[in-house]
Amino acid sequence: MEVILLERIEKLGQMGDVVNVKAGFARNYLLPQNKALRKTKQNLTHFESQRAQLEAENLTKKTEAEKIADKLKGMKITILRAAGETGQLYGSVTSRDIAETVTESGVSINRNQVILNRALKVLGLEPIRISLHQEVSVEVIANIARNKDEAEQQLSSGQAVSTVSQEEIQNDLLNEKAEHATSDEISSSTVPVPESSEGDEIKD
Repeated sequence: MEVILLERIEKLGQMGDVVNVKAGFARNYLLPQNKALRKTKQNLTHFESQRAQLEAENLTKKTEAEKIADKLKGMKITILRAAGETGQLYGSVTSRDIAETVTESGVSINRNQVILNRALKVLGLEPIRISLHQEVSVEVIANIARNKDEAEQQLSSGQAVSTVSQEEIQNDLLNEKAEHATSDEISSSTVPVPESSEGDEIKD
């Protein structure tokens, strides 16, 4: 489906561009969110008549987004979660969790503005991109820890508190495997000594 973009869409195009997108993407996102219009002669004429107003509105939104970005710049949020000794979370941290924590810190955002490239399932410091406008984004740090003490340790060290534990666990597993391998080698190399029977005679 061909549509006219009413604003810049990342990886798609600039305001006023006519682009070809999947029908489902247009119907479920671009059109209901007023981010695009179906390409028709009438809509092209309408867009051109409204371009100056749209550009002015976009500039206002961009300016507001930049002000919010200044507040978020350098922000570090702490999210406490239960996790195992290896740092694996019992569950995951979602975009909703991040949006709620940022909002509780004094800057209101919604989960659709949180850009996650993968599921957050381990302890540690994770850079999170917040998209405030098509041309404005900012990075915050999510400090995922089991408790406040570990969160402070992670901030000071710059790495997950489970890193050392993970190495120790791996070393223990390797040592255990090595011990088992050594025991197996000793067992396989031992030649059993046949027992002599009382009735056996020694012949010259």
